[in-house]
Amino acid sequence: MQAIDPYPIGTPGQPWGAAERTLWRARQVRQRSYADDVLSAIDALRDRFDVEPYGEVAYADAHHAAEHFPLLAIRSRGWQPGLPSVLVTGGVHGYETSGVHGALRFVDAQAERFAGRVNLLVVPCVSPWAYERVQRWNFDAIDPNRAFREDSPAQESAALMRLVARHQAPYGPFSAHIDLHETTDTDESEYRPAVAARDGKVFEPGSIPDGFYLVDDTDNPQPAFQQAIIEAVGRVTHIAPADDKKEIIGSPVVAPGVIHYPMKQWGLCAGISGARYTTTTEVYPDSPRATPEQCIEAQVAAVCAAVEFVCGEQS
Repeated sequence: MQAIDPYPIGTPGQPWGAAERTLWRARQVRQRSYADDVLSAIDALRDRFDVEPYGEVAYADAHHAAEHFPLLAIRSRGWQPGLPSVLVTGGVHGYETSGVHGALRFVDAQAERFAGRVNLLVVPCVSPWAYERVQRWNFDAIDPNRAFREDSPAQESAALMRLVARHQAPYGPFSAHIDLHETTDTDESEYRPAVAARDGKVFEPGSIPDGFYLVDDTDNPQPAFQQAIIEAVGRVTHIAPADDKKEIIGSPVVAPGVIHYPMKQWGLCAGISGARYTTTTEVYPDSPRATPEQCIEAQVAAVCAAVEFVCGEQS
C-alpha cells in the first residue's frame, strides 16, 4: 500500500485549534472575483427579475483585512402566493463552479418560461469568500454544507436559513429545493485529507465517481422526482455508474445515479426548506468525458427538470 503523506497543517491525531486554522487560512489565495463574476451577472438581470439582498458575509482576523460580501437572491417578478415555489441554491461550496454559473444561466436563459406557473427563488452563490478562493470551506474552516442547523457557526448557512424562513412565513413552504454541487478530484486530493487533519482523524482514501449523480433525502425519498432529473441530465452528460460495491462515494446506489443522505441530520443545504421534493446535484468537472460547459448545462437541465416536475404535479 502506498504511504500517504500527512496533511501539511496540524499534528496527526490532534484536532486543529486556532493556530492551525490561521495557518490554513494563510494558504488560501484569492483567484477570482465574486463582484465581477456573480454580482455583475445578477445586476444584468434586474430589469427582468427582482433582486433581494438577504445579508452580508464579513470576515477579518489579525492577519487579514476585513472583507465584506453582499448576499443576493433572485426572485420571480410578481410573486404569486397561489403558485408552487421552487428554491434553487448554488455555490454552497464556493469551489463548485458550475453550481454558481448553472444557477445564473438558468435564471437568464430559462426562468422566464416558467412565469405564471411557479415562483422561483434562486441564490446563485451562498459562499462568496470560498468562491473567490476556489475553496470548499469558509473563512473559519467550516463546511457550510454541514452547518445548516439552529445556531449555525457558518455565517453563510445562517443567512440562507433566515432568507428561507422569511419567505415561508407569508407564502408557506417551498414545493421543491434543488441544491447545485460538484464532486471534483480535489475532494480526494485536498478536501478529504484536510477534513481528517482538522478533525484529528485518519484519512481513508476513497474514489471519485465519473459522472453526474443526485443525492436524495433518506427521510423523504422521492424517486420519481430524482428520475425525472436523471433523465433530463442524461441528455447533456453521462450519469455516474456504481462502483464495484454498488455504491457512489460510499453510499448504496438506490437507482441509476441516485444515492441517499440524511439531509437534516447532516446539516445539508437541501434539508432547510421542508420541501416535499429535494435533491443535491453532483457533476464531475474533471471527467475526460465532460467539459466545463457541459457541467453548467447539466445543472441547468437539472433545474429545468425539477421545475417542470413541480409544474406537472400542479396540473
